[in-house]
Amino acid sequence: MTRTRRVVVLDYGSGNVHSAAKALERAGAEVTVTADRAAALEADGLVVPGVGAFKAVMEQLHAVRGEEIIDRRLAGGRPVLGICVGMQVLFERGVERGVDSEGLGEWPGVVSELPAAVLPHMGWNTVEPEPGSRLFDGIEDQRFYFVHSFAAQQWTLDVRPPFPGPVLTWAEHGGRFLAAVENGPLSATQFHPEKSSDAGIRLLGNWLGTLR
Repeated sequence: MTRTRRVVVLDYGSGNVHSAAKALERAGAEVTVTADRAAALEADGLVVPGVGAFKAVMEQLHAVRGEEIIDRRLAGGRPVLGICVGMQVLFERGVERGVDSEGLGEWPGVVSELPAAVLPHMGWNTVEPEPGSRLFDGIEDQRFYFVHSFAAQQWTLDVRPPFPGPVLTWAEHGGRFLAAVENGPLSATQFHPEKSSDAGIRLLGNWLGTLR
């Protein structure tokens, strides 16, 4: 019998923590919403959701020492999943309406405004996962729900053997942008799985299946 995965949704002030928690429960996880350091470090998986401005999310994360929790988990190979702005802050920098903010720097690169005539990019969109994606296993052709004006539009991390290369998933709105990244224990989605109906629940279930 498969053991239920224990997941902490990091409660640092982001508005969508409870919807993320409910979606994870539907996917089969035992979920705790907390900023408690010990609980976040000991859980099978940590989810970092995020809505709003890049700079504000970074300030909220720093207030609960979230960057230390994420760093320590990743140093031990413990899985972390970022969602929406929780994905964006994993990059080095975010530039929003002239405000240049430092990110967590887990991945190189800049989050910037999409070159689209209509912003925000709001609604359902298809994605293009690279071969070998575990997040999108069985749901490669599904649509997911996006609400954002900014995104990472390039991938510059050079991963060499013996380390496995990342699996990138792209989408388009005015130009190509990263819709998801799977890079060792660190995964992230620009869209909201918790708002993406059955496909989103399936994706969260796929992520839970990667947890040790």
